[in-house]
This record gives sequence, structure tokens and C-alpha cells, in this order.
Amino acid sequence: MADQSCRPEDWIEEFVLKHESRLYRTAAAIMGNKADAEDIVQEVFVKVMEKHPVFQSPEHEIAWLIRVTVNQCKSRLRLSWWKKTDPLLESYPAQSEEQQHLMESILSLPAKYRIVIHLFYYEGYTTAEIAGITGQKESTVRSLLTRARQKLRTILQEETL
Repeated sequence: MADQSCRPEDWIEEFVLKHESRLYRTAAAIMGNKADAEDIVQEVFVKVMEKHPVFQSPEHEIAWLIRVTVNQCKSRLRLSWWKKTDPLLESYPAQSEEQQHLMESILSLPAKYRIVIHLFYYEGYTTAEIAGITGQKESTVRSLLTRARQKLRTILQEETL
């Protein structure tokens, strides 16, 4: 009798459990709403099941997943019907009220800034790695990070006045 733990369903279930929270946080930070973030994460896992990618290392696996997540988010943001909707994110996963407030401020930024802020500060990628993930030049990523920090600083200072 064959060992049933080698079934593809077991592998994908383990794979999903391993990566779902990281991908959800990434998608939620970019999309700004829970439903779209969940849809994006599902689409990413469907791509994994369709393509059966072979990863060179755990780092390659994570980088590939994040890149696919970011690309799915960008595709969704380009849709004309999506541009006409308002974000409905009730609660972003945050541990304190201060973190929740900061996350709401970050979500008020345009998507191009949210992407680099999330990947840099929350996922810990370098600007070179973010450039590879997003398909942009490293100098563009650094510029986006600088502008995002300036805009975030302005938002936070206005709120404290």
C-alpha cells in the first residue's frame, strides 16, 4: 500500500500554510482591502499548482512567490473597474493600536509607494532585491522609498497637529 502523505494535495496544503500569511500581508499592503488581498493570494497559489515551479532554494521560492503576488496586485490595480472602488480594509494585521495607525497611514499612500514600503520594511528586502521583484531599476526603488518616506512623514505630522 502506497504512502498517502506523498499526495499532491498534501504538498500544496503544506505549501499554502507555509506562505499564506506572508503573501496575504504583501497583497493587503498593496491592495488596501481584505477581499482583494485574499483573491490575489488564491490566484498566486493557483499559479503554483498550474506551473509546478522548481525552486533552487527557499529564498528563491519566497522571492518567486512575492514577485508573482506583486505582479498580480499590479495587474488588478490597472483594471479600470478597480480604480473606481474605494478600499474597505477594516483591519490590517497589526499588534498594537500604534501599528494599526501607521498601517492606515501607509495604506493612504499610492500603490507604487505601498509596494516598496512593504517589501523594504515588512519583508526585509534590499533595494536591489525589490528592483528584481518589481522589475524596476534600483535607483527607481530608492527614489520611491525616499518619496514614500517623505509622504508618510507629512501624513503623520499632519495627524499629530
